[in-house]
Amino acid sequence: MRRLLIPLLLSVAALLSACDTERAARLEEGVSTEADVRAQFGEPVQVTERADGSKLLAYPRQPEGWTNYQAEIGADGKLTALRQLLTEANFAKVQPGMPQAAVGQLLGRHARELRYATKPGETVWRWHVQRGQDKKVFDVAFDANGQVLQATLGDDERQTQPGG
Repeated sequence: MRRLLIPLLLSVAALLSACDTERAARLEEGVSTEADVRAQFGEPVQVTERADGSKLLAYPRQPEGWTNYQAEIGADGKLTALRQLLTEANFAKVQPGMPQAAVGQLLGRHARELRYATKPGETVWRWHVQRGQDKKVFDVAFDANGQVLQATLGDDERQTQPGG
């Protein structure tokens, strides 16, 4: 059953990513409205309202998908920015000492949280990402105080496991 389920989930995730790219292409910054964004992407997982009347709409696709989109809506109700957060540029911004909250704002919701018995007090947040046809994981390790220790981009073990 597991041999069938994992490829099926990965296929669905790939379709979601492709669909998000098509949805994003239908929207135009400065022209599209919040209603247009919701019509394309659905209801956001989280809405952050700012003091100036603007909003951030979060569309994470983790853990099944490979993207995390964020739409910024201006106080006038128009789309001011639509970003895929899981990019090389954002990964490069993750630096030792950075707080967990800042990493979450930069990359959006993570796919998994890992803890290892051999590293007490350390927590790892993992995002699933795709680079071309390659499936990868971006891991950020935090110390007991929630500060970044290190960040790494590696192969997704789900792609390299025998029978997986």
